[in-house]
Amino acid sequence: MSDEEYGALRAGASLWAGASVLITDVRGRVLVQHVDYRDTCLLPGGAVDKGESPSSAASREMREELGVAMTVERGLAVDWVSAESVDAPPVMRFNGEILHVYDGGTWDAERIAAIRLPEHEVESIEFAEPARLPDLMSARDARRTLSALRARIDGSGPVFLENGLPLSPTALDRAAVLRTARARHHFPFHPGPAPAELRVCQAWGWLLAPDGRVLVLLEPDTGAACLPGGTPEPQDGGDFVATLRREVREEAASSFGEPEFLGYLSDPDEPSARVRYAAALTGIGPAGVDPATGRTYTRVLATPEQAVELFDWGPPAEAQLAAVHRARERLGIPRAGRRPVTELPAPATWWSALPG
Repeated sequence: MSDEEYGALRAGASLWAGASVLITDVRGRVLVQHVDYRDTCLLPGGAVDKGESPSSAASREMREELGVAMTVERGLAVDWVSAESVDAPPVMRFNGEILHVYDGGTWDAERIAAIRLPEHEVESIEFAEPARLPDLMSARDARRTLSALRARIDGSGPVFLENGLPLSPTALDRAAVLRTARARHHFPFHPGPAPAELRVCQAWGWLLAPDGRVLVLLEPDTGAACLPGGTPEPQDGGDFVATLRREVREEAASSFGEPEFLGYLSDPDEPSARVRYAAALTGIGPAGVDPATGRTYTRVLATPEQAVELFDWGPPAEAQLAAVHRARERLGIPRAGRRPVTELPAPATWWSALPG
């Protein structure tokens, strides 16, 4: 094959390239743009110009669309989009495209206020709960954005996608987390004991593995995350540690050592308290059906910071997270570096099984 023939072959197989940027606010909601040329929303971004690198294109689009000068360096996803999935008319001679998604970080109120929209194309922006993305974006754009968001939380590095779906799904992908709206619980956190006049309606635990990660439960039918624990029952005799032990045994087939009391959350709309503990995990057995819900939860280990990203707890989450780390230090457990979320198989092999 001559150079001319080889060049023609490569040119004929060329793909369109694009770059976009995933930005969240402090609540974990995703920035999407309402544009004047289509009826679905988009992430900030656009086409990669001739001779331009994808990361440079992403930075340029940030300036043009949001009026923000920033360098994007961390990739989250690379998506191969087939011609069949786009349903483009034949006259476009669409061969497919490669789309790069970059991490734009978490923006506070001051940074969001500095956004300046152009006169054309971008009509407005909003920060959307991840579960709303399929309603706001095209199906393929929503798949890609959610896959990139899960990759950011997971911390496993850039993921490779085909038509928005990961080639190697993570534990978060398999559970399809963030497909349903996270419960909004911006309850103040108090480090002291709950006042006697407040009814305790919930006891949850930050249960720490030897590597500093915590046990998180994912609901099989919704992908929603929760910490182990639940509602006090009469058989607990008013002992909220007993409540926690019973719930952890029923929900997660797990056990833990002597707990550290962290504090409580107060609900301004209902005079009640939600108490929080931290403890070292001591055992985990085969997953079973929770008798209270009829569900078999997916059990995963995540850093405390990753766990918080799965909830919408608002600013009070920082105070609770700090209390968790103080208790972790008292328990002699190391701080976990960011690493991929790990699903716990049944049975786990690196802890002893629960008796009986």
